[in-house]
Amino acid sequence: MKLAVFFPGIGYHCDKPLLYFSREAAVETGYDNYINVNYTGFRKDAKQAADGMEVAFHTAMEQTEQILSDVDWNEYDDIVFISKSIGTAIAASYAKEHNIRCRNVYYTPLERTFEFNPQPGIAFTGTKDSWVNVDAMIALYLQNHMPYHIIENANHSLEVKDDVITNLGNLKKIMEITRKYLKAGSV
Repeated sequence: MKLAVFFPGIGYHCDKPLLYFSREAAVETGYDNYINVNYTGFRKDAKQAADGMEVAFHTAMEQTEQILSDVDWNEYDDIVFISKSIGTAIAASYAKEHNIRCRNVYYTPLERTFEFNPQPGIAFTGTKDSWVNVDAMIALYLQNHMPYHIIENANHSLEVKDDVITNLGNLKKIMEITRKYLKAGSV
């Protein structure tokens, strides 16, 4: 059996384009089950406050522990964690803490994600992502031997401001790469 688990960002829930269409791709490529880890209760100033991201991380981690507490990970032959922003750090931390062997799709990962020795995966980052230093992220991808895709002029949502046609084209490319990765099978 195959399981896909979706870890959203602070303001990027599971029904926004990247995670919604990834879920559709997972189902299409044979993932029998999926779980949306929908955490809530983040401070509005999470990015600006000195301790905001740390508090957000712990809030999301506590809720993730509760949401996934009944999952029998041994039941699955192929597990993929698909995550966005802070969700990438949550996914990496959770996998490490629970010794879960999984593949990953990291949409706009944060540098913190790499503190948890993330498991194999692919990553996507926009050149205008204000949440990370793009050069530092590329260095982390290379250091961790992680295939990555850079989306030109894209922000933290992997979108280009005021350009819906470019956004649709980018989303199509991102989903083609994601679907190919999902089809490739287990770790």
